[in-house]
Amino acid sequence: MQGFKQFLLRGNVVDMAVGIVVGAAFGTVVSSFVKDLLTPFIAAIVRKPNFSTIAFEINGSKFLIGDFANAVVSFILIAAAVYFAVVLPINTLVAHARKQPPADPTTKKCPECASEIPIQARRCAFCTSALQADAGLQPAAERALGA
Repeated sequence: MQGFKQFLLRGNVVDMAVGIVVGAAFGTVVSSFVKDLLTPFIAAIVRKPNFSTIAFEINGSKFLIGDFANAVVSFILIAAAVYFAVVLPINTLVAHARKQPPADPTTKKCPECASEIPIQARRCAFCTSALQADAGLQPAAERALGA
């Protein structure tokens, strides 16, 4: 029994339960908004007094187009609210957290031949320019002149 209690009181389970309860309550609020405010507004535009009663019959079967439209509008509003209130901010936070400083460079350009060479190189593998301790690469022409 103690293990079950610890499982229930873990952060993830409690957070999920709170999210489900809040999500259900939010769904009720959005459904009410669609049914009580948005539907009458749309009904006024299409000159139908009760939008949810828009229906048609085929061979005695009644197709409730208005109720379906209410459900679609409700779904779109809930999906948009979840996206803009939860998904978008979380993605932004994750993107900022993943930004890492640029890695230290591992290569540099040889001033003689402009080839990429390792930073630790003491001589260019392409033109054989020698690297001096602080002066960088010594061009081959200067080495030949004894400079």
